[in-house]
Amino acid sequence: MSNDALDRVLAAEGDVEGVTRRLDELTDAFPKRVSADPEQVERGLAQLVLTLVELLRQLMERQALRRMELGNLSDEQIERLGLTFMRLAERMEELKAEFGLRDEDLNLDLGPLGRLL
Repeated sequence: MSNDALDRVLAAEGDVEGVTRRLDELTDAFPKRVSADPEQVERGLAQLVLTLVELLRQLMERQALRRMELGNLSDEQIERLGLTFMRLAERMEELKAEFGLRDEDLNLDLGPLGRLL
């Protein structure tokens, strides 16, 4: 970094205290330690993956409902979508049971941003 650039950074005005407070709030959202227990790591990874799958499922369902309301889907497409969503729900239940997860476990707390789902 050149001296001019460094001088501009050092002389810049802003709400440094506000940024610091926000960073302090965010640190509370994350664990202080990472568990090295293989079973906990596996469960945590499964929780993250299933959360993402659930988020995508909800988005896809909403899109399918909008398309149905607009009349953009044939009866066959509606039937296939319904069957697909039913199978996905069944598989999600199996995976949640396998990893000891509940629906509430998939709704991650993002701290100041709120709940994910």
